[in-house]
Amino acid sequence: MPFDAVLLSGVVRELNEFLPGARIDKLQQPTRDTVLLSVRSRQGSRKLLVSASCNHPRIHFTGASYENPPQPPMFCMLLRKHLLGARLAEITQPPMERAATFTFDCTDEMGFPVQKRLVAELMGRTCNLYLLSPEGRILDCLRRVGLDESAKRPALPGLLYQPPEQVAKQDPREADAECYVNLLKAPGADVLSDRLMDSLGGLSPLVCREAALYAAGSTDARVSSLDVDAVGEKLALFFREHLNHPAPYYYAQPDGTPKQYAFCPIREYGACRTAESFGALLDSYYTLRDQKDAMRQKGQAVRKTVQNLCTRLTKKMALQRKELEATYDRERLRQLGDILTANLHRITKGQTVVACEDFYDEDMKTVEIPLSPILSPQQNAAKYYKDYARMKNAEKELTRQLSLGQTELSYLQSVLEELNRAGSEAELEEIRRELQEGGYLRADAGKKRIKQKKLPPMRFESTDGFPIYVGRNNRQNDELTFRLARKDDIWCHASKVHGSHVIISCGSTVPPDDTVTQAAQLAAYYAETVGGQNIPVDVTTVKQVKKTPGGKPGMVIYHTYRTVVANPYPDIVVDQLNAEKT
Repeated sequence: MPFDAVLLSGVVRELNEFLPGARIDKLQQPTRDTVLLSVRSRQGSRKLLVSASCNHPRIHFTGASYENPPQPPMFCMLLRKHLLGARLAEITQPPMERAATFTFDCTDEMGFPVQKRLVAELMGRTCNLYLLSPEGRILDCLRRVGLDESAKRPALPGLLYQPPEQVAKQDPREADAECYVNLLKAPGADVLSDRLMDSLGGLSPLVCREAALYAAGSTDARVSSLDVDAVGEKLALFFREHLNHPAPYYYAQPDGTPKQYAFCPIREYGACRTAESFGALLDSYYTLRDQKDAMRQKGQAVRKTVQNLCTRLTKKMALQRKELEATYDRERLRQLGDILTANLHRITKGQTVVACEDFYDEDMKTVEIPLSPILSPQQNAAKYYKDYARMKNAEKELTRQLSLGQTELSYLQSVLEELNRAGSEAELEEIRRELQEGGYLRADAGKKRIKQKKLPPMRFESTDGFPIYVGRNNRQNDELTFRLARKDDIWCHASKVHGSHVIISCGSTVPPDDTVTQAAQLAAYYAETVGGQNIPVDVTTVKQVKKTPGGKPGMVIYHTYRTVVANPYPDIVVDQLNAEKT
């Protein structure tokens, strides 16, 4: 996890610029592991998020809104009792530990001033929040730990709080080049990043890989193959520079949102960026992650249904292909029928096999032809002709069924792509409605759904001032192309893959090349090729695009077009288009 002790020190420094003297106005616990404190100071009002989640522990200011449970948890009620109206005196962090202590000036039941502390331990599986009395006793904690679970460090109300035991590792802030050289010469893991992780405290695996990349040129560098003196000097330089001046760096995903973050440049994945502050970076990273997780959970039932349909259809088509292959040998049935017809005089009813000369063979070899003993010679010959005709008809029908199945499978895969891109409940509802109208989902009987406002297509504006519209799903693609767009508008779509229809609203005006390029970038981004490069995008006018006869929503055909190559980089799209999503 990149949220290490050094990054936390940067967060604490930012918090200390705003929070000392701030008053607690409101306190919430939206989830089991998360506490939200609304604070007010002379600089304004902010919301402080403290999460003790074992997977994603962190502390930062947030601008996101969280929904509260119907009944506040007991720990939340206790925090409100002791901390509402209190003023924050200071925030401290133990050296190179993922923990922070918030000290509050409060009053006790008799009105006398006292200090209480809220301790946030953000250490993986042992994450916890403690509310401590002035004497240092635990008033309560987020996760209670009994004596049977931990004899060394129980966490129960009334017990004295015990700080976590410090790990015996070198503090990288106090190490010099000689220390790093000795570290490399000592026994230990051969991979440099693992050696740093095992020996230095307060650092994440990502930072250790970045240090190895800086000092040795590779994240997988082996200590045994290094010049330890030169590498030790570079390690000292790396940590001296970034530990003394940590900054919020992050590597962006294709959609521009942070994928990894650290207090040092992230060169492992390529070019990285810097954020305005640690708080802004963490808020952006985790808010978007939480939103995506929430959308994924809300759409899980629909996604599972569509995936099951795809699996079932794939198996059905495999069986049909096997049956189709069997029809390719039908010509031999007709030949056997001809041979039997020419040798009817040699067959008597009740025979199970007859040996005849195969006049379709150049050498006129004898062939044994199976017969049905209950059929007459003429009926046996007619049966071979009938089987031939049946297989000939089966080939036509199976070919048709496979074509329909491929079209349906392509449609269902496009729905899965839409579900992956859905960013709101309204978009999920439109996809559900589309599947219900197509007969893939049953309408909720007796349940009234809240009517969602109809979503418009996404709207962008090119640097040349032309509006560019992007469909959010298959139904919206149809409406955008066949109802909203004019015949002379420009239509773009990623070539031969599922994706959004993109319209340049230009009428009879020929848009500049820059506008077409920007529309192609959007078409490449809003397609299943997202993350790739050099994506072919087909460009034509709307009048050249026709609805597939009897086709599923969003499926079109077009023959006159040109293909351009675009990179689906959202930073280029946003910078060039100044995107304005409606």
